[in-house]
Amino acid sequence: MDISPSSPSRSTQGDSEGITADDGHPRSRPRVGHIQYLNCLPLYWGLARTGSLLDVELTKASPDALNDMLVRGDLDIAPISLVEYLRNAGDLVALPDIAVGCDGPVMSCVIVSQLPLEQLDRARVALGSASRTSVRLARLLLAEQYKITPDYYTCPPDLSLMMQEAEAAVLIGDAALRANLHDAPRLGLQVHDLGQMWKEWTGLPFVFAVWAVRRDYLEREPVIVRKVHEAFLESRNLSMEEVGKVAEHAARWEALEAPVLERYFTTLDFSLGEAQLKGIAEFARRTGHDSGYPADVRVELLHNPASGV
Repeated sequence: MDISPSSPSRSTQGDSEGITADDGHPRSRPRVGHIQYLNCLPLYWGLARTGSLLDVELTKASPDALNDMLVRGDLDIAPISLVEYLRNAGDLVALPDIAVGCDGPVMSCVIVSQLPLEQLDRARVALGSASRTSVRLARLLLAEQYKITPDYYTCPPDLSLMMQEAEAAVLIGDAALRANLHDAPRLGLQVHDLGQMWKEWTGLPFVFAVWAVRRDYLEREPVIVRKVHEAFLESRNLSMEEVGKVAEHAARWEALEAPVLERYFTTLDFSLGEAQLKGIAEFARRTGHDSGYPADVRVELLHNPASGV
């Protein structure tokens, strides 16, 4: 299934009963972002099954591109890196009970190293992405847990090339998943899971990205926002009920087998509740002083009367 901007659209005229305002008046479809990584597939797969995919104008892009589009106002609702959400919390409202995170291993945010981590002080560490949250987490863990200050630089996420220039590399997303499961073991490299490292250090879940709506769009279209939120929750729940089918479909196009993808999808935590909010607060407390947001920044959640949230 290719969820992209070219997906067929449905008119808001006529007898549409999808994501529309309760007053029956036509609306422009909400502009919604979609991360083009496997970790978000279960959040979108069910949209096609329920028909809600046809009710949104979907933009598929990298996490960094979606961050910028939502902050600029080019999108109405989108996943956004936790760091960028915290930096722009005044303009955004988070959707409850939907996120991309973990409560232990995450599998797709890793440090791959030729040396034990404690030996990386002043060593070169390649950052295979500009992902603001994963990179900030990696730097925090190495600085606070291991008391080291490597020489960081950014480069394309090609593990073989990275290991020619650096002693370690930070990888996220699909590249990290492939490195974790295939390339690193083949090359005899150590793999350190950032989610597991955070859990062992703090005892808390970690949230990499939240779904957020622009505050100005929420004020204009509160009914549509709540219906988009409900559609995503329904999609997530359906996908996890049929996670084997989701994995089998994804395996047709990925260099990973269906059982591996099913394990990955069920390892991820797609919720945003009290425990996850505590994890966000702890991350902000530890990083806010030098990351562009207050250490006590507040996460405002959408109030949805229909769900009681």
